[in-house]
Amino acid sequence: MNIEKEIFGTLPGGKEVYRFSLKNNKGMEVDIMTYGAIITAIRVPGKNHEPGDVVLGFDSLEEYLGDHPYFGAVAGRVCNRIGNARFELDGKIFSLTANEGVNQLHGGEKGFDKQLWTASTAKTPDQVSLILAYESQDGEEGYPGNLLVEIEYSLNDENELGIRFRAKTDKPTHINLTNHSYFNLNNCQGNIYDHELFIDSDTVCELDEASIPTGKLLPVEGTPYDFRLSASIGDGIGEVGVGYDINYVVDNPSRDLTRVAAIHDPVSGRIMEVLTTLPGLQLYTSNHVDHIRGKGGLFYEKHCAVCLETQYYPDSANQPSFPSTELRPGEIFDELTIYRFSR
Repeated sequence: MNIEKEIFGTLPGGKEVYRFSLKNNKGMEVDIMTYGAIITAIRVPGKNHEPGDVVLGFDSLEEYLGDHPYFGAVAGRVCNRIGNARFELDGKIFSLTANEGVNQLHGGEKGFDKQLWTASTAKTPDQVSLILAYESQDGEEGYPGNLLVEIEYSLNDENELGIRFRAKTDKPTHINLTNHSYFNLNNCQGNIYDHELFIDSDTVCELDEASIPTGKLLPVEGTPYDFRLSASIGDGIGEVGVGYDINYVVDNPSRDLTRVAAIHDPVSGRIMEVLTTLPGLQLYTSNHVDHIRGKGGLFYEKHCAVCLETQYYPDSANQPSFPSTELRPGEIFDELTIYRFSR
């Protein structure tokens, strides 16, 4: 196992962006850059032992600096949506940057996906790791507190990509972090209708017309949202509007590392399992991807990939019945997600 480092490009202000490649002994490689803590590639062998890239992205830094739907990025300080771009904390109202109508999405206009992270590496007999760090200033995008954030991306010989988030703050604040990779296990070709999906969840968050939770949880039984028995994504996607974009409630009260989802592509033979300590899983089927030119000249279209974003529920800052996203001085935010690949 080893890590390689190269310059991926230069930001308009002149700062260099680095790309790191984590490689194990089983033919799996993960590329991550310091801008946005973005996963730019995951190459993993399929049934014919041929490595293939299974995440959407671009070939150049310039393309990542343009407008795109968070390909491979870390979303924060609070991922997903906050209704009316505001919350009350300790009796004070905090107004956030609204960037989706009146709501905030994925941390605002310049969230963690648009920041430059500092990098260090580590290697043990069991894994190689890239550690990315960023300090979010008090008031950034409207959030209180200076927030120190660390992400550890790790790769081992079990073909497990680990993503560990750690953070601490000097004022009470909210935090909800996820990685927003778009997966297509068939070398990012075609759509994901034949991908077979399993989600270990009985309920989803009911949403209003702006995709903000109402606070009510709905059973999946008897609906197109039921993936408790593995089913092809294409079977029910036509019954849910433009596609799936909803939070599943993970039944994991102990918050131990738990297998919550799996996806299988029958063409390539690849399987990806999702394990997490987090209480929610956002299923998103690239509903608004529209003819985006990606890596190798491929064009990405609607329903060409699936996101399985482990996180706290959307709008938790305004939903007292949801698991809390509050973080206070002296506390440590520490959550782990593993994407495990096999064939």
